[in-house]
Amino acid sequence: QLQVVESGGGLVQPGGSLRLSCAASGSNAERYYIGWFRQAPGKEREAVSCIGRGGGFVHYGDRAQGRKSISRDKSKGTVILEINSLEPEDTGTYYCAASSGSCSGRPDQYIYWGQGTQVTVSS
Repeated sequence: QLQVVESGGGLVQPGGSLRLSCAASGSNAERYYIGWFRQAPGKEREAVSCIGRGGGFVHYGDRAQGRKSISRDKSKGTVILEINSLEPEDTGTYYCAASSGSCSGRPDQYIYWGQGTQVTVSS
């Protein structure tokens, strides 16, 4: 069993930066692939980025291309998603999720999900 908890959301002005943290705890938490997803109001959940056990990562989609990074701190059991030069279109609920298999852009490949953290980009 694994628990994942997101933190760091809130209201951010356009052009600002975002730093979201995903804390994964439980048995062998460090072995899981951790993905970040965004769900805008009325839209489907879409993959943002994912990071593997060894730190290898993949970014998904065109949104925030060149503006985002993902990193993993094994000592703290956290995965950090950072997005800069925020745009109103980055607004949504951001979820982190854990996969035992590999990184994937498909939400159904992830077993454990957090409750999400709301990010609103607005002036």
